[in-house]
Amino acid sequence: MSTTTLPQSPVDAKGPGSGPTSPTAPAGRADGRIGLRANLRHIGALARRNALQIKQDPESMFDAVLMPIIFVLLFVYVFGGAMAGKGNQAVYVNYLVPGLMAMMGMNIAMGVGTGINDDFKKGVMDRFRTMPIARSSVLIAKIVVEIGRMLIATAILLGMGFLLGLTVHTSVLSLLAAVGLSMVFGASLMWIFILLGLTMKTPQAVQGMAMLVLMPLQFGSSIFAAPTTMPGWLQSFTKYNPLSNLADAARSLINGGPLAHSVWMTLAWAVGITVITAPLAVNKFRKKT
Repeated sequence: MSTTTLPQSPVDAKGPGSGPTSPTAPAGRADGRIGLRANLRHIGALARRNALQIKQDPESMFDAVLMPIIFVLLFVYVFGGAMAGKGNQAVYVNYLVPGLMAMMGMNIAMGVGTGINDDFKKGVMDRFRTMPIARSSVLIAKIVVEIGRMLIATAILLGMGFLLGLTVHTSVLSLLAAVGLSMVFGASLMWIFILLGLTMKTPQAVQGMAMLVLMPLQFGSSIFAAPTTMPGWLQSFTKYNPLSNLADAARSLINGGPLAHSVWMTLAWAVGITVITAPLAVNKFRKKT
């Protein structure tokens, strides 16, 4: 009887526990689950990858940089005279800018869905499939980077607002609270668009479906005009529109006034959206990868 010596695999050559598929590798545990520390490390690495992509493609930041400037100038000088009287556009700025903080979050969130869908088309997810990482870390890393883009867009929006006469009647802490509330709600919306990106077949389909959702929510809200000027049926829709709650909360935090109801409603919407859509998105992602 002859014996055959099998070639040593790269994992064996390096020693036990050193290869990516070893059960004792630091990326996971012996039962195959990803530990919290490893999961956070994966999220950080993937977030850095997404940030480097933006660095290599600066044009991907055009929406976050230019959209706030265009929207503020357009709406202040188109609607400002009608809302506050000719020559009094500065008065409208304090109404509009807090509302646009809600709008920025929704528009930035839309890009997450098209980005996820495009990554599948390019085969990026095929590479992630072979890596010992938690599937949720890929999606959470996307959200982390998009929150960074949202912060940049909001900073530019507030900068434009201050140039046009925005005044904070409360405090800097209240202004930061308005920004933080917008980030929380915007992050919850990203799960909706991630789910759309995983469901629709093309980035164009994701964008088209997103616009069908965005337009009624944005213009059927208190972002641009007070609901009291709208028909009764539209006022009812506006009252329960989550964007109206966020816009009213941001306005109260910046201009002063009652805010408890709008803040709690915004947080309730954010938690509800996340609890429902995040597990669906992660489950859909697992099935596709």
